[in-house]
Amino acid sequence: MAATKYLFTSESVTEGHPDKVCDQISDAILDAILAQDPTARVACETAISTGLVLILGEISTDCYVEIPRLVRDVVRDVGYDRAKYGFDADTCAVLTSIQEQSPDIALGVNEALERRSGDSDFDSTMGAGDQGIVFGYATDETPEYMPMPIALAHKLAKRLADVRKSGLIPYLRPDGKTQVTICYDEDHRPVAVDNIIVSAQHHPEADQATIYQDVRQHVIEPIVPKQLWTDQTKVLVNPTGRFVVGGPLGDAGLTGRKIIVDSYGGVGRHGGGAFSGKDPSKVDRSASYAARHAAKNVVAAGLAKRAEVQVAYAIGVAKPVSLFVDTFGTGVIPDRQIEELLRTHFDLRPRAIIRNLDLERPIYRQVAAYGHFGRLDLDLPWERLDKVKELRG
Repeated sequence: MAATKYLFTSESVTEGHPDKVCDQISDAILDAILAQDPTARVACETAISTGLVLILGEISTDCYVEIPRLVRDVVRDVGYDRAKYGFDADTCAVLTSIQEQSPDIALGVNEALERRSGDSDFDSTMGAGDQGIVFGYATDETPEYMPMPIALAHKLAKRLADVRKSGLIPYLRPDGKTQVTICYDEDHRPVAVDNIIVSAQHHPEADQATIYQDVRQHVIEPIVPKQLWTDQTKVLVNPTGRFVVGGPLGDAGLTGRKIIVDSYGGVGRHGGGAFSGKDPSKVDRSASYAARHAAKNVVAAGLAKRAEVQVAYAIGVAKPVSLFVDTFGTGVIPDRQIEELLRTHFDLRPRAIIRNLDLERPIYRQVAAYGHFGRLDLDLPWERLDKVKELRG
């Protein structure tokens, strides 16, 4: 441990966390609309509190979706199906306040500046849905090409939900959080787990000693590799001693409040835009996926051990206004040369991203919890290593 230079911590939350319930509702609505109308414009926000779900935003489509039923199905699937949990899918109120996308925004999205200026290329037909910056990141420190702290935090959170749903730990309830601190050496390589925190909502009669033992045995130990444990590794389970009141009863939720959980756990930078509830014409979502796709292929091609890709857009303009690559000194070729490779092999205009990653389909609720990136359990197009050969030349 004396050789370690720093600690880094990331957190995750379970699907029963109020903010994640909102993300899943927003993406379930998006999926239901895209299943009928692949080119619909959707910006669906969800707010949740005790006994109440509010759906609001801008949606332009000709199809019909039974929003209250979708909301109740998501809430029930997450596990809030009994009044004693403080929230119940069958009795909560569902209110909607939805309007169409602003016609001023639609002007630039429907016909990009380049198209209006005479460009006949099909991929110039769609402009970016807003100005903004997005980041993609990848590292070779895990098989997922993700930073180890967030990769482990997500796996612990998902395992916490799995043991609840399977009945392995029957007294658990849907809300929960995880946090992992990793020791890194002077070469920025993970060498040990410094501490693990798990907060799990539970039945009021479950005692702290039992919760600690069960969570450590059935959640933590199956997930955290043995070689990362040391005599100094600390484990905290429900450090307040009690976590009975949770979910929307304990805290209001809102779509898009867990952007660091959704991305890289605080490693690298974040453009600030949330993902959930947004159709792929919104570059906050689609271009973030494309930037991850580019960064992951750069690292997998052996061009760098770590890579961050920034892309910036102007509303109504198809071509990005800037592209920037930072390999943090790990690149085997200059970063500016990697940028040129990305310009050659990755078309980062919105319409091209949507086509190349096949984004106009209902694939979004599955990533609304446990991370949008590094999901080895899912076949996500932005996680594919399909550009490695081209980047290697």
